[in-house]
Amino acid sequence: MNDEIFLNERVEVVTVFGSGHHPCRPLRFKRPSGRVVEVAELGLKHPVVKGRRTIHVFDVTDGGADYRLEFDSERLTWMLTLEADHYD
Repeated sequence: MNDEIFLNERVEVVTVFGSGHHPCRPLRFKRPSGRVVEVAELGLKHPVVKGRRTIHVFDVTDGGADYRLEFDSERLTWMLTLEADHYD
């Protein structure tokens, strides 16, 4: 990731929950500005513990930029915490 911008935006996320290799997969998210970002690819995914809560971190891309989404499994909220330009 290059040109990283650290954010703390609450976002609305359309997600598929199922089984298999990726039991939770974000498909698109809507930023507070109203802009909708379509997720083209899911990168790394891992849980982190913050206090007593488990936060599920998803690195995703729309093909033009990279994003980090965090899902709080206790509060059931999504945050966009990072945006970065994507260079091939």
